[in-house]
This record gives sequence, structure tokens and C-alpha cells, in this order.
Amino acid sequence: AGGTTLIDLMKLNVEVPSKIIDINNFANDQAWSGIEVSGNGLRLGSLARMADVAENADVKSHYPLISQSLVQAASPQLRNMATLGGNVLQRTRCAYFRDVSYTQCNKRNPGSGCAAIDGHNRLHAVLGASQDCIASYPGDFAQAMIALDARVMLVGNNGRREIAFSELHRGPDDPSRETTLRSAELIEGFVVPEGDFRRSMYLKIRDRRSYAFAIASAAVALVKDGDTVTKARIALGGVAYRPWRALDAEAVINGGVLNEERAREAANIAFSSAVTHEHNAFKVKLGKETLVRALLETSRLEI
Repeated sequence: AGGTTLIDLMKLNVEVPSKIIDINNFANDQAWSGIEVSGNGLRLGSLARMADVAENADVKSHYPLISQSLVQAASPQLRNMATLGGNVLQRTRCAYFRDVSYTQCNKRNPGSGCAAIDGHNRLHAVLGASQDCIASYPGDFAQAMIALDARVMLVGNNGRREIAFSELHRGPDDPSRETTLRSAELIEGFVVPEGDFRRSMYLKIRDRRSYAFAIASAAVALVKDGDTVTKARIALGGVAYRPWRALDAEAVINGGVLNEERAREAANIAFSSAVTHEHNAFKVKLGKETLVRALLETSRLEI
């Protein structure tokens, strides 16, 4: 497709494919490249370009969380080329994975260990990682999709199947296998079910304001009845091994008035299972503050 991740990894000799298949002709089919908002929800083709989805008027109006997550990703040039399918499959920015001079990397060399654990791990995961790998997932769009209960449409040699977005990315039990995609299987598109999540926000904290990956991010969507939150959705980025849904934190918010005390309770629960290393312990506090700010600012939005 856009190849924006694959080309990087080929230049670094992390990926050395014997063949590359160009699938851009699939974009002639709306199922692969379309952007459709209907009464049943939102359907996005996997070959839709990030920039086109981010600027789509219907997406911005009905699914602002998705638009915001895409606008804050990469650079305008990359967003013009990168596809949604490629974006959710991008691999970690862990320096020990991307530098082949380091032999200890369970993603590249299964069973070799994880050099990041005793190395410089400032940008690494504090949630969902293990002693086998502490790399963090780098994307933004995936946090919006997992928060909105999106589903993934797949096609392969054995026909079509559909999975929850939350089932796409694997945990760190085998770091060399990052997704549940089967051999010769492609992502055809994504479906976001209907739901009034216009009151939503993607908040991204990074070292510089543009063209940088998240150190911590929060995707928050709320449905309110007066002052009471009737439905909350929370996903965290920059701090976890894979796209991270904070279900326990959502339970704290649901059914009550969202004030700072409740927001901080939710943030504390969201990071209760955090495991830190020498250089990334600050991410726990930063992640909590990011989530508190996102919750309170989202709650105050006028829609």
C-alpha cells in the first residue's frame, strides 16, 4: 500500500523481503478504499489514506475522535500516502528492534532476549508488556478504533472473517508475532458501530508538537445525560505494548458525575498494573495526568 513503515524497515535491514506485492489496485474497489457514514455506523476501507479520512466532513462531525487521532499522526506528506491498514500494522519504534546491531531483540530474533529492559527504555511500555518485550505500540489511530469498539474485516485464502479490533494485536507472549492475521490474509476495512460519541477527544503528549510519537496519549469518548456520564470509552497510547483499552477505568466513570476526583480515581485504576523500568517510570504519572485532562476536557465539550 503506502509502504511508509515497510520502506523504513527495509532501509534498516530489519525487513529483508524477497518480494513486495503492490495492492494499490484494490483501491479501485470502494470496499477497500471507501469512507462511508450511515445509520449503521462508519465503514472505512483499509486502503483509504489517512489524510482523506481525517479531513472527511462526516468523520469530523460524527467521529471526531478518529479524525483527531489521524491529524496528530505523522506529517502531512506521510498522511497523504499512508493507508489505514498499514497504519494499524506499523511496528514499534523501539531502537533495539530497529538497530540490527543489537542481537537481543525477541521481535527480530525470537529467544534472544530484550535489550531494552536493561537499556535506555524511556519510551517503552509500562502496561501490557513482559520480560520478553517492553516495546510500546507507536500508533494513534488504533487507540481511537479500540475505544469505539471497531471491528476489522479480513480476507484471505480461506475467505472472509471479522474480528473485534481488540483481537487484532497480540500480547507479548511471542513478540515476533504482533497480530492475529493469518498467512496471506489482508485487512479489507474497518467498521465502527453506530453510537453518539461526538463528545470525544484524542489528547497526545509528545516531545515536540508535530511529527513525533506519543509518550502518552488518551482517546476518550463520553455520552452524557445532563451531568451524568452514561457511557465512557477510554483507550491509552504511548504507554502500552499494544493498543490499550482501559475497561476498569471506564467502569469508574460510567453512571456518575465526572469531576476531578472521579477522573483521578479512573486514572489510578487505569495504571494500577503498570510495571516500570529505570528510565520510563515517569510515564505512569504522565499517563495519569494525560487521562485526567482528557476526561475533564471531553466532559466540558459542547456538542
